Amino acid sequence: MARKVVVIGAGAAGASAAARARRLDPEAEVTLIEKGPLISHAPCGIPYYIGGVVKDAGELAIYSPEEFARERRINVRVNAEAIDVDSTRHLVLTKEGNDVVKYEWDALIIATGAKPIIPPIEGSDLKGILTLRLPHEAPRLREEALRASRVAVVGGGYIGLELAEALRALGKRVMLFEMMPHVLPTTFDEDMAKLIHEELTRNGVELHLGERVVGFKGDDEVKGILTERGEYEVDRVFMGVGVKPDVDLALKAGVKLGETKAVYVNEYMETSVPGIYAAGDVAETWSMINGRRMYVALAPPANKMGQVAGANAVKGRFLKFPGVLGTAITKVFNLYVARTGLTERQAREWGFKPYSATVKVKTTAHYYPEGGSATIRLTADEDTGRVIGAQVIGTDRLVAGYIDAAAALIGKGATVDDFFFADLSYSPPTAPVWHGLIVAARVLSRGKY
Repeated sequence: MARKVVVIGAGAAGASAAARARRLDPEAEVTLIEKGPLISHAPCGIPYYIGGVVKDAGELAIYSPEEFARERRINVRVNAEAIDVDSTRHLVLTKEGNDVVKYEWDALIIATGAKPIIPPIEGSDLKGILTLRLPHEAPRLREEALRASRVAVVGGGYIGLELAEALRALGKRVMLFEMMPHVLPTTFDEDMAKLIHEELTRNGVELHLGERVVGFKGDDEVKGILTERGEYEVDRVFMGVGVKPDVDLALKAGVKLGETKAVYVNEYMETSVPGIYAAGDVAETWSMINGRRMYVALAPPANKMGQVAGANAVKGRFLKFPGVLGTAITKVFNLYVARTGLTERQAREWGFKPYSATVKVKTTAHYYPEGGSATIRLTADEDTGRVIGAQVIGTDRLVAGYIDAAAALIGKGATVDDFFFADLSYSPPTAPVWHGLIVAARVLSRGKY
């Protein structure tokens, strides 16, 4: 009898899981359930649609439901909201139009993703306070932005910074509020974040750092934002304070949550309930550096977690997930901003003895025209000499290559010596003879090289 695999959620993890299950078991009955109209969608692209870089919101989905169903031979159910899971009878109940539909499963993969955090403060339910989650909502969000003249962005994380740039591209007055002393407070050290502050200010973003938002004003629609320091008039507010795992359905299924309040999974993406897997932003993961449990809501690990869950749903314990470093990159006006591993502050909190080196380098040979520059910060552990974090900020897209090389090395436990002797490429148009990462390792070696 064909194995029945049901996947709830058709974002990065869910679509990946369904496709992998089908590839490894051509006879399986694979059903992909999505409460919205799009599958294989890319929420990270929403700010770029709002700002006009992406012209068609439909491009934020890789496949149409019809293409995915036809090419993968998967039963794709869109506009179908999973409302309950019966773990004893192995049933998923969905609401599809006016009907409640039941799906049987031998293996269930929960990939319900994450949902935006909305602080429980006065006025947070006013119209005009907006959040980003699913791409099919992007046209409405762009319309809301176009109607406004003064816009507040609450939160200085990746989404907040990308929104600030998008809104400035539309000619809006933008105020960015971050309650911590610097933007990207959990992923960058303060001295590196200052480079981002300068770029934001240079491009007309009004920074309100270390300023907590305590409420919103308005009768029916938001008209003002209240902070610990004062009151500001606004027409719209975009919330970018982060996301939390959407575990409502997982709890109905009876699975255990981890210490981060995401679904607890092991290296096979198995939950605490036999036959149920979880993947993507709904699931807890762990650091590749020391195995510590953590929550990271990023598309690349979500895709890989989906691959592991889909494979194991049809093959048993076939693939293992190794954990994450939290490697990420974004663009802030004319800067590319990237990081991987631990910040110095985070490393200290986790019990390491961190020390860091920061260098500014050219991304081409000094004589080659049109070269850019990058500031690189490497962090190592005093006791082991292992490099445990990297941050790179620069004007050149090569920043992406720098952070990817650093992530590959850090993921394999590379030491400062390993970084220094890494056989990285050289060509005048692409790198100086002393690659920036090697220069940073040289400084980090404290005179050894």
